Amino acid sequence: MRIAYLANLFPTPVEPYVVAEIEALRGHGISVIPCSIRRAGALGPDLQAPGGETLYMRKAGPRLSLSALWCCVRELPKLHPFLSRVLIRGGESPGRRLRALAHTYLGVCFAGLLKNRGVQHIHVHHGYFASWIAMVAARILGIRFSMTLHGSDLLLHPTYLDLKLKECSFCVTVSEFNRNVLLRRYACPSNKVAVQRMGVCCAKTPSPRARQAPDRILKMLAVGRLHAVKNHAFLIRGCRLLKDREVPFRCEIAGEGDERRSLERLIHSLSLDGEVTLLGHLSPEQVDARYADTDLVVLTSRSEGIPLVLMEAMALAKPVLAPAITGIPELVSDGKTGFLYREGSLLDFADCVERIATSLPMLEPLCRAARQHVLQHFDRDKNLQAFCDFFIANLAKERNQECQTCA
Repeated sequence: MRIAYLANLFPTPVEPYVVAEIEALRGHGISVIPCSIRRAGALGPDLQAPGGETLYMRKAGPRLSLSALWCCVRELPKLHPFLSRVLIRGGESPGRRLRALAHTYLGVCFAGLLKNRGVQHIHVHHGYFASWIAMVAARILGIRFSMTLHGSDLLLHPTYLDLKLKECSFCVTVSEFNRNVLLRRYACPSNKVAVQRMGVCCAKTPSPRARQAPDRILKMLAVGRLHAVKNHAFLIRGCRLLKDREVPFRCEIAGEGDERRSLERLIHSLSLDGEVTLLGHLSPEQVDARYADTDLVVLTSRSEGIPLVLMEAMALAKPVLAPAITGIPELVSDGKTGFLYREGSLLDFADCVERIATSLPMLEPLCRAARQHVLQHFDRDKNLQAFCDFFIANLAKERNQECQTCA
């Protein structure tokens, strides 16, 4: 079996699970062609090999582009349901509709890139525009496609998701919360959407925790790209409130992104230069070192699937604090495996941090329970095996249906 595995951007250090899934599928005898709409920038040593074998859409030259234009005309009957949805139905903005038309053309180009490669199925990671491209390419090639949905692609930017869910052969998502949204909002058949959790490496041994003196400075760590959805501005404003309450703390934010300058200005305007530090991008080894030296891992995102950063911290027996949104409560049980605050409430966030700061010496049982919960439900190797089993079973079901149709 040969499949194309498509992502908006691949490979990228912020989505290591895509590389892990491709390697796991190959380990089960499936030939996988990694594909990406856009080309990543400079790649670290660990991503050089995946980057070198990736099929990039940017490689489509003038000949393929002209062929794609002719294909759009020739295959218009196949594309009619998609074009009808874009041009006639739905309440999307004119800009969204124009982008969908452009992505339809890119889907035809992608089909041209795959045409002579023996691809029998396309899987696409995330429900953003790459999923529309995969859907169009699958229709042109006469094969099926599937999707993995995480968080924002379902909850914040579900553009044309109704059609994508109708057309895909199966859909994988990372939490029960997401699955319930899909079943309720889009009336998906229950057997079409499955929860396949992500996971982290649980082999690392937690570092011993030092005894906390009541007056010791609380060390907080946030890990995530500097993007609006991660809402680091909320964290920084929460830090200002902690400073006003005279809570001794230091907060480090590991990650890089477009919001760096605005966050730097906010830190300076709130007089937090001595308390809040933007660390920039860190390697996995550097992040592990920060985990070892922190007292509390915090997350303040507006939307998430189930964040790997929380899994990593809990696997290392570190207390975590996160908003009670989406699938996070499936990982963090408030007061049992971590702490949750009311979404959008700076007061509740600060209250939680203050309570945690005063109770750190008593959190050993909670930290052990957090690690055990990750070992049981979010172990990477176990969950990759479950993903492959589910994926292969669905591919076999597709082939059986095709054989019955041919017969």
